Amino acid sequence: MAFTNPEPDEICRILRGIRTIAVVGLSPNPSRPSFRVAQAMQGYGYRIVPVRPQIPEVLGEKAYPDLESLPFKVDMVDVFRAAGHVPAIVASCIALGIPRLWLQEGVIHEEAAQRARAAGITVVMDRCMWRDRASLCRETA
Repeated sequence: MAFTNPEPDEICRILRGIRTIAVVGLSPNPSRPSFRVAQAMQGYGYRIVPVRPQIPEVLGEKAYPDLESLPFKVDMVDVFRAAGHVPAIVASCIALGIPRLWLQEGVIHEEAAQRARAAGITVVMDRCMWRDRASLCRETA
């Protein structure tokens, strides 16, 4: 069975229900998409936790070399890595009991996404978290 993303209203519920996002592959370079997306999500009030080896901090938050090094639970993992890295990230999410996984636009790995979903993880794949937060979860006056 082919992977399908949650419906737009469910994606909005997911984004409204989380507070802490571990961003795997978050670059300290302000011109990179991962930095811009993470910074925008901080602007929405999310705590961004950088996951990238050999970087001490990004966006004012301490960086960790891998998901296993996080000293606290996160609500979601957001992935800015090449698709070939996704199976290992999924294995970490399963082992750590992380309930939600977001694979950014262009990050596609059907088999790993299905494996995560089979383990009870809510998965969104090949979508931009920032764009979805802005367009699907508009604040009402």
